[in-house]
Amino acid sequence: MSTHTSRRTRVRTLLALGVSASLALTATACGGGAGTEAGSEGDGKGEIVFWDNNGGVRTEVWKKIIAEFEKENPDIDVEYVGIPIADVQSKYDTAIQGGGDSLPDVGMVGTAYLANMVAQGALDPVTDRIEDSPLKGKLVKGMVDSVRAAGGEEELFTVPTSANQGVLWYRTKLFDEAGLEPPTSWENFYKAAEELTDKGKNRFGFTIRGGAGSIAQALEMMYAQSGIDSFWEGDKTTVNAPGNVEALEKYVALYDKATPKADLNNDFTKMVATFTGGEVGMLQHNLGSYTDHVKAFGEDGVDGLPMPPSSEGGPRTLVSNPVDGLGLFKSSKNKAAAWKFIEFAASAEMNSLWNESAGAIPAHTDAADDQWITQAEPTRAAMESLDDPKTTIVQLPYYLPDWNGISKADTEPNFQKLLLGQMTAKEFADDLAERLNEAQAEWSEQKKG
Repeated sequence: MSTHTSRRTRVRTLLALGVSASLALTATACGGGAGTEAGSEGDGKGEIVFWDNNGGVRTEVWKKIIAEFEKENPDIDVEYVGIPIADVQSKYDTAIQGGGDSLPDVGMVGTAYLANMVAQGALDPVTDRIEDSPLKGKLVKGMVDSVRAAGGEEELFTVPTSANQGVLWYRTKLFDEAGLEPPTSWENFYKAAEELTDKGKNRFGFTIRGGAGSIAQALEMMYAQSGIDSFWEGDKTTVNAPGNVEALEKYVALYDKATPKADLNNDFTKMVATFTGGEVGMLQHNLGSYTDHVKAFGEDGVDGLPMPPSSEGGPRTLVSNPVDGLGLFKSSKNKAAAWKFIEFAASAEMNSLWNESAGAIPAHTDAADDQWITQAEPTRAAMESLDDPKTTIVQLPYYLPDWNGISKADTEPNFQKLLLGQMTAKEFADDLAERLNEAQAEWSEQKKG
């Protein structure tokens, strides 16, 4: 019997509930009251409702965008509804079950929960609308690919607006003083990790994430080093492929040699604080911590690079980060006006305004030359790497119902055992792969049914 029987049982239960919910929604749709009911184009005027999936944090910038939109479109009124990010997925699910009148016309939808909403028939595809709009050819390739993969179909079910990206942050002055090259290659990275470490002076080359969120960071480091360009080979994950196991071994070998021992329990806030506290030379984290680094070291004292390619001068292999986007809801009775708002909010000027406020990567390629992007060199470099046709984005399986459970609660304790030498890299990767393969098999079986 598999060691993960209880987890499989839990997944089957979740899937059964999902199937029941979908059947219920479909049945209600036939009666005309569900979130999956077809709306209409409307006359492009009147009121539309917009849901922000990070209400409070992003309310101010959305109010500005809405005010500009209403100025240009005086016959359309946008009702803003801000939803806390922790509640947004359950809010959408409840509204879908409540019927079409409970849903907005437009909403911000992240790829982490996009597949669930597509499966329930809540969103209209927007591929053709993009093709017939000024957005055609203007959206960052990597984000488009991530949205398409997360939706589980060839269609795009949101217009991508922003993304984050993993970055290697490094303290430029420490590198200059030590005569080290920036970590543009893995050879440079490991050399710097070793040479910047002086335990006697409490100095370390790197800080590793050993606590909450450790698996996402480990996967970024593994795939970027191995160059393995897909998360799946057939119906089996590549997480435990030899190249990834070898990369994991090198990565975790840094712990307590070129990193502080206290890293074992670091979540992202503690890891960033360790770096900005001045005792560490390098950090792997996303663009969200940029302002913290600049505050600590000044713009000249820190820089950030996209994850290095597996071989110097070769293409990059980046793990997908969640992509935010604007979704057009199928039940909307004013889709023409709703699409006008999506086009406007996703335009170069408004997309740039939003992402400058959020500190994220704009989806509109014309925003790349905006002043704030050129001044934020790590953001510009990340945007260019995402839009580089040679870059491969390894799409994480956000569509799996148990993805969050596997990548967090089920596996983070094992990562700590790995750091402490209580598991080998192969044992860790094989265990994670078994969990993922079972979840994929369950998902595939449910999809067939």
